[in-house]
This record gives sequence, C-alpha cells and structure tokens, in this order.
Amino acid sequence: MSRFALPLGLACLALLHAAPAATWLPSVRRRMPALAGAGDPGHVALTFDDGPHPGSTPRFLDELGRLGAHATFFVLGELLERHPGLGRRVVAEGHELAVHGWRHGNALIAPPGRLTAEIGRAAALVREVCGVRAAWYRPPYGALSLEALVSARALGLRPVLWTDWGRDWEANATARSVLATVTAGLRGGATVLLHDSDHASVPGSWRSALDALPALVERCRLMGLRVGPLRDHGVAASRR
Repeated sequence: MSRFALPLGLACLALLHAAPAATWLPSVRRRMPALAGAGDPGHVALTFDDGPHPGSTPRFLDELGRLGAHATFFVLGELLERHPGLGRRVVAEGHELAVHGWRHGNALIAPPGRLTAEIGRAAALVREVCGVRAAWYRPPYGALSLEALVSARALGLRPVLWTDWGRDWEANATARSVLATVTAGLRGGATVLLHDSDHASVPGSWRSALDALPALVERCRLMGLRVGPLRDHGVAASRR
C-alpha cells in the first residue's frame, strides 16, 4: 500500500459534494498542498476535465493554439474510446493527457473493485490510443476514495485535484463569472480547473470557460506567471 493511502483516503472522504466538483475544505488544502496541485510560484497549471468531446474540445485546442498556451486534459475513458482522434490531437499539439476515470461516476459510492478496473482501463487506453503514459489522476467530483487512491498510485498515477476553479459547469455561468471566480483566488502555483466538455454538466456550459480563456491567460501573464500543463508545474511530492 502506498504511504499516501491512509491519511489522504480518510481526509478526502470529506470532499463528497453534490455539485459537479468537490468543495475544498481549507484545512485539507493547507495540509496536503501537493494533492491540491500547489506548484511552482511562477507558474499556473491549466487543466480541463470531462473530455474529449467533438463538439467542444477542438474549440479549446484551437484557442489554446492561438494563445500559445498548453494544458493538461483529464479524459474519460468512455469518451476517448469514442473519439480517439481527439486524444491524439491533444498530444500532437503539445498538451498533456491525464486520467479522469472511465465514466463520470462518484468514487465514494462505487462497488469494490470497479475503480481499480476502470482507472486501469482508462490509463491503458491513453497509452494504446495516444502513445503516451498518463502521469496524473483526478477523480470525478474530486471524490478521492481510498480504493481510487491506492489504485492510481499502483498504476504510477499521481492524484491531483485543484486549488482554483471557475464554476463553469453551472447553468448561469458566463465568461465574466468564470473569470471573476478564477481570478478571485488566482496566485502563482495555482492549479486551475475548467471543463472542455458538458458531458457531466449543463448542456453548452463549456462555452463560458472557452470564452473566459483568453482573458484568463492574459491575466496570468500580466501577473508575470507562466501558464502550462501539470508536467511543468513542479508539484512537490507529498511527505505525508
């Protein structure tokens, strides 16, 4: 068993929430900055969940290309299986692929054994389809169960959540609201969570994140912060 398993697994039981992402407890964030994604104070990690989707992910790739920025895409195995060409495009354009599970289910209520099989299946598909080995795992809803944690570590995946988000899944989200929510807590070392798909949220909600993206990248650069994927973020190994 990984030395990270017991303390992180128990602490993360507190992260269950009904919304499409977990609400962080400040004490958890302070005690486990590596799990939250705190990294290089001169860098912001840009991450996207719930793709790849042909109706939206290409638009994010186009915009990131225009901005000259790269990101980490946490993909669902069931969507990558349907749209393998999109996964290959993500990699070909210099972005990073990571594992978000096979389907968008809550790890804390999954039957024993399901997560182990599904995380492994998704990681294997990333390697088979895209020719790269995923380095990161983020559970849907941020609900990191003990089984998911142990399974991810056994597969060589580092669990990571986020320090900042845009609440872009909400029905009333706009580019302005997403930007305001992200920038309210934006600082060097942040891992920002957005969504490149509405697979698990309100139809069309991804548009708010896409429309906020140019201003968000500009804001980071005006703050003197580099924007990029988790692989360049310098997340320290946990000592817990």
